[in-house]
Amino acid sequence: QVQLVESGGGLVQAGGSLRLSCAVSGRTFKTSVTAWFRQAPGKDREFVAQINGSGGDIWYATSLKDRFTISADNAKNTVYLQMNSLKPEDTAVYYCNTNFPPSPDAYWGQGTQVTVPQ
Repeated sequence: QVQLVESGGGLVQAGGSLRLSCAVSGRTFKTSVTAWFRQAPGKDREFVAQINGSGGDIWYATSLKDRFTISADNAKNTVYLQMNSLKPEDTAVYYCNTNFPPSPDAYWGQGTQVTVPQ
């Protein structure tokens, strides 16, 4: 059974940094493709970044690529999202999502709250 456990969220002042973690278990991590999404109050869930289990195939939302960095640690079966220069508009619940191509099945974590006050 695939499980995703996110951690690292919290409250940070504008201009600060956070690193989110998504630990993936239950399937071979190296075959995974993991993405971060976020959902702000009253808004749709939006794509942030993705990476495969080998650390390649990296994509970012255009508006975030200068401040956010996604990485993967194959030894720890974990995907990270380093977020720098945080802004109030980054406030959201951040979710990780994993799938194992070519299977269409996708899995979501429980989410971790990031709050950047005005």
